Amino acid sequence: MNGAREYLDRDLYAVLGLKKGASAPEIKKAYRKLARELHPDQNKNNPEAEARFKEVSEAYHVLGDESRRKEYDEGRELFGAGAFAGGRQGFGGPGGMHFDFAFGDGGLSDVLGGIFNRGRGAGPRRGTDVETEVTLDFVDAVEGVTVPLRLSSEGPCPSCSGSGARAGTSPRTCPACSGSGHTSRNLGAFAMSETCATCRGRGMVVDDPCPTCHGSGRGASSHSMSVRIPAGVTDGQKIRLKGRGAPGERGGPAGDLFVTVHVRPHPVFGRRGEHLTLTLPVTFAEAALGAEVRVPTLAGTPVTLRLPPGTANGRTFRVRGRGAARKDGGRGDLLATVNVVVPEHISAEARKALETFAAAETEDPRAELMSAVAVEERRHG
Repeated sequence: MNGAREYLDRDLYAVLGLKKGASAPEIKKAYRKLARELHPDQNKNNPEAEARFKEVSEAYHVLGDESRRKEYDEGRELFGAGAFAGGRQGFGGPGGMHFDFAFGDGGLSDVLGGIFNRGRGAGPRRGTDVETEVTLDFVDAVEGVTVPLRLSSEGPCPSCSGSGARAGTSPRTCPACSGSGHTSRNLGAFAMSETCATCRGRGMVVDDPCPTCHGSGRGASSHSMSVRIPAGVTDGQKIRLKGRGAPGERGGPAGDLFVTVHVRPHPVFGRRGEHLTLTLPVTFAEAALGAEVRVPTLAGTPVTLRLPPGTANGRTFRVRGRGAARKDGGRGDLLATVNVVVPEHISAEARKALETFAAAETEDPRAELMSAVAVEERRHG
């Protein structure tokens, strides 16, 4: 029995104690459990455990990787349909197609990689991703805004519709790779599939190139679109817009558009996640005696905030529901931090009133500070 059949005939799920269709977390959990139990450090001089450990590791090498697992599952399905040709190291696929490949010690990914990479180059090709930047005002970033964008990207050539051939002509199948876009190179121990150098992975050769794209089938294009920037974006955030990038080739899907957002600072408000922040100036009398003060909001309508008597400088008050928009439709809060303003110039009447207040004040604000220092001096004295 040849190497590929031996691999595909083995139930790697059963090696890990699982059934086909197990989830990725289940596969990882089963492997870790078995690896701990069978590790050579835990089973010294136990060749059976060592062989089982290698078997489990090999199974996880395939099933723990999404692409290798997919190829293994597809290979077993085809094998179950009698896809292998007896007595020859070949693979008979649907429609009578036949693939030859070299077997070696590279493992299952080497065997199946050559099979399933065949024919991919000439199929649909996904469009490239496009990146751009946009600068928003602070209010637009908080509330959300629709902005126009002018994008330049690479897409199918408009003159030849992406074929790369001059109008009236058509490309032909690449003779080097038979249209697959890949060729196999025998390295002795295994066969490596690589992009065809003749057609550069397209699977086609253009004899009479399009004068616009010179046979590449690709061309630069510019177009405008309107993009909705969601509410609550922050400076430096990157937004992914699926399918809004460069168009695909040969029916392939479009790429994605990535928009990096820059936000201009606001003269009054700042951001702390979903909350807005501001510094609220108050007088000494308002902080000491308590007061009702007006606080601006981003929406433009001020709210009234009640300061209790004895409000300390730096204390933060929360105005609920006046912050940035959240994904769930709600809003964050407005955080107003008190800043007691000391006037640089005061009138004679104000000076006299302050002197009277200072004379009547009996509490020393530095008493606790001096007491703590004295205690430390006695402790070390």
